[in-house]
Amino acid sequence: QVQLVESGGGLVQAGGSLNLSCTASGSIRSADLMGWYRQEPGQQRPLVTISRSGVTKYADSVKGRFTISRDNAKNTVYLQMNSLKPEDTSTYYCHANRITLADGREYLEVWGRGTLVTVSA
Repeated sequence: QVQLVESGGGLVQAGGSLNLSCTASGSIRSADLMGWYRQEPGQQRPLVTISRSGVTKYADSVKGRFTISRDNAKNTVYLQMNSLKPEDTSTYYCHANRITLADGREYLEVWGRGTLVTVSA
């Protein structure tokens, strides 16, 4: 069994910063295409940013403000969020396209449970 566990969400004033983290639990061999999405109640879950083999992609709304990074040794991906705006308020979800365990088992489309980010005006 594999899980993605997010942390680091909370309440912050506009202009502030937060650093989210997401750790894949289990005996992990590799995790492909890890990224962050966000979703408000009743809305779709659009991409915030993804990272794969050193290549990153960002939604236009967060370019220049958010930075994704990875620590493969810790099976962890981070999202540094700076210059936060009230419109960034959302639940942020970590996602892995594929996670391979040390025993060879693969898990596809793995999602975390989300961490809430609230930005006050």
